[in-house]
Amino acid sequence: MPAYRHFRNRIRIGPVEVATFRDGRGRERHVTACTAPSCGYSVTYLDRAAAELAARTHRCSA
Repeated sequence: MPAYRHFRNRIRIGPVEVATFRDGRGRERHVTACTAPSCGYSVTYLDRAAAELAARTHRCSA
């Protein structure tokens, strides 16, 4: 059964979006995802600062 993800605290830094969600065990996680076509960059982090730093330093190869 797929998990329903409710993203909150979404911000956009260039082509990358940073959002907060709760995983299947109720823990808070932070995700960064590039919205550029054919980039495919997406990573989950434990803290918000790491996710925002990754969004700021991401260089899209697409």
